[in-house]
Order: sequence, then structure tokens, then C-alpha cells
Amino acid sequence: MRSKGMGNLLQISGLSDSIASMREDGRITKRCKRHDTSGQAHELTFSCYKNQILLSKSRTCQWLVMSILRAKEKHNFSLWAYVFMPDHVHLLIFPRNKDYSISKILQSIKQPVSAKAIAYLKEHAPASLKKLSTGQKSRPYLFWQKGGGYDRNMTEVDTLIESVRYIHLNPVKKKLVEKPNDWYYSSAVQWDGLDAGPLPIDKSDWPAFT
Repeated sequence: MRSKGMGNLLQISGLSDSIASMREDGRITKRCKRHDTSGQAHELTFSCYKNQILLSKSRTCQWLVMSILRAKEKHNFSLWAYVFMPDHVHLLIFPRNKDYSISKILQSIKQPVSAKAIAYLKEHAPASLKKLSTGQKSRPYLFWQKGGGYDRNMTEVDTLIESVRYIHLNPVKKKLVEKPNDWYYSSAVQWDGLDAGPLPIDKSDWPAFT
């Protein structure tokens, strides 16, 4: 892939910060500081509760596919790359609206999956709910890990390309497959023009897509 130049599509670079904070019980947690800046892409990563392999079932991955499609319609963002790993998710998105909220985008993606997964386990596999148990009355079960995850703002073409490569290489690095194209829940095959994949990617507004 070679850059064709970005023009003025993307502006000044910014990185979201993971800020450590001390809880009352003495444990360190992290919260993610968002930079909802118009004209910037976001590389997002979020994990399953306690890093469990909750996305190992195609059923759950399909819930995530549908949730992302609905979130795209609601919040008007482009999906440039993705991979669903058994225990976490990587997305590269570009919000099209001048005013947007990554927190609300992630909420629209994550909440429906969590609700469906918990409801499914309650009905079909109540014993398995233990792995989602938090021990708290306010939120007795969690599908996704607490916290903001990882959110990196991107503006440079080379950085965007490296992000796509990094996302697609995840299953290879984890030795789940030999080649990026072998992993089904990934945009790798679409980037190589080999297949449609489970989720469409938006080539039309990718600034350097060749």
C-alpha cells in the first residue's frame, strides 16, 4: 500500500491518555481520556471481562457484527479495519460528523452484545454466568472489561497503514492462524480484495486506499 496523500482530511495528531487513578480499596484502575477531535481517526481496543475468551463463539461474534452495523448508522462513522480476537476487539474508525463522542459510539457497540450474552446464558447456560459475575449488586454481570480500553487518535497516512497492519496481524501473532486472511472475523481479506468479509469496510473515504 502506498500513500496518495491526505490533503486536509486529517488535522493535527492527538493521543488519548490512559490515566491511573487510586480507588478507595487501594487498587489502581485506569480510565481513558478521549479526544473527540473532528477529522481524526480512532484506533480502539476493548477487552472481554477478565480477558476471558468470550468471543470464541460465532454466535457472540455475530451479535458484535450486528451491533457495529447499527452503531455505524446511528453515529455515522466509517469502519476502516477490524479484528475480533477471542478475548478482545480492535477497530479503526473515522467519525464523519464534526461533533461526536467515542464513548457513546463504544456504548452503542458494546451494550447490545453484553445484554444479549447475559440474557442467553441466563436462559440456556445459567451455570456459565459465574464467569461473568462481578459480586456486586449494582452490576452483577459484565461481558466487557471495565474502563475505557485503548483509544488512539490518528492523522498520518503512515500511522493509519501501520494500524491496519497491526490489527490484521493480531491472530498471526497469537498463533491462531498462519496468515491474516485465514482469520474470519477480520477485514484482512477485504483489504486484499479477496472476499466481502463479515463486516463491510468503507473504502470510499479512506484517504490512502489503493
